[in-house]
Amino acid sequence: MNIAIIPARGGSKRIPRKNIKDFCGKPMLAYPIDAALNSGVIDKVVVSTDDDEIAAIARQYGAEVPFIRSSTLADDYTGTSAVVRDAITQLQALGWPLNYCACLYATTPLLTANVIRDSLQQLEQSGADYVFTAARFSFPIQRALVMTDSGGVAPFDPASIGKRSQDLTPAYHDAGQLYWAKANSWLDNSKSIFGANSRMLVLPDHLVQDIDTPGDWQRAELLYNMLQQENA
Repeated sequence: MNIAIIPARGGSKRIPRKNIKDFCGKPMLAYPIDAALNSGVIDKVVVSTDDDEIAAIARQYGAEVPFIRSSTLADDYTGTSAVVRDAITQLQALGWPLNYCACLYATTPLLTANVIRDSLQQLEQSGADYVFTAARFSFPIQRALVMTDSGGVAPFDPASIGKRSQDLTPAYHDAGQLYWAKANSWLDNSKSIFGANSRMLVLPDHLVQDIDTPGDWQRAELLYNMLQQENA
């Protein structure tokens, strides 16, 4: 069985209740649930939450909530991997025969069913421990600048500041959307999402947007509406 696990705690601070806040007509959480269910490669979508309202909305849009997450795993410091490991352990205890498990973030309205399919295919074909979505930095990180204590400017990497962009190694960042692995890889602490045996599915910039601030939310809505118009 292939599943998607969506961590969605109730205690978001920067944008209160952002996991179920209305985004272009639907609760934010509905978007990754829909993408997973429409991907054709996920048998069940599980939402891991500590919040009864979030659980109800998850079920409304087709996800399952077989357990309520412990409050000890719903604070500001618990990492995603710990939440996914907890979910896998609980589901296995319920007798679920888990194979591939995707972690999808709750605030990913730009995530598509195609990306879910393509990233699983990449995992199956590559033999990697993990496959995750990523994006390329639009500006060479080697030419970053820092502000000095006196308010002046200094290069972050003095050896690279004068080099041409095309002579610098491209750099990428986690898109904060999706992470695929086998269930036993998630449970193996020696395997890292960002390790040597992981692979990236690199997405175009217009499919990637972190949503941590009201400004991020507005940009995500603009991108989502633009993509809807193009698809129409």
